[in-house]
Amino acid sequence: MRLRLAVTRAVLALWLAAGSGAAGAFNGPGTAPALPAQGTLHAMFAPGDDIEAALLDVIGEAHRQILMQAYLLTSRPITQALIAVHRRGIDVRILIDGGQINATGQDRVTMLQAAGVTVALENKYKSAHNKVIVIDAATADATVVTGSYNFTWTAQNKNAENILIARRNPSLAAQYAANWARHFQDAEPLGALR
Repeated sequence: MRLRLAVTRAVLALWLAAGSGAAGAFNGPGTAPALPAQGTLHAMFAPGDDIEAALLDVIGEAHRQILMQAYLLTSRPITQALIAVHRRGIDVRILIDGGQINATGQDRVTMLQAAGVTVALENKYKSAHNKVIVIDAATADATVVTGSYNFTWTAQNKNAENILIARRNPSLAAQYAANWARHFQDAEPLGALR
């Protein structure tokens, strides 16, 4: 198992080390420009890796802002970490799939709202299936977290999931932050939940 993880990580590192040549092969009309590799990449996989602990660390590292897109958000530790950084004065803004809010995430969203965290619902799409955290996008230490991992207990304990943590990559973070802002413009502010 560990050998497979090491090989997977090595292949990913080689692909990314190829830089814009390899990435550029996937660029077509209307796509975002390929970015040169920079910073560090940390791939994690569940089961096996403690993704939730890594997410708690990344959230705790925020100095200015956290922009989050969630399909599902039911994890109490992640919710509490977001509230804690908000209370430290960090700007925390969250977009959540509107179709999932009543089914699974209402309690956590209510906690976030009560703490003063900005939460908006994405209702424009059949599924707002992004799972992204952008931290301090406007800084040299910008971090992007993305992957299949829903922010839930089940994702850590029952599912096969992955995340990629890209640290110190302001260009990538700027692309993700711009996409987040585009989605935020189309999102609906969250009123009081019943």
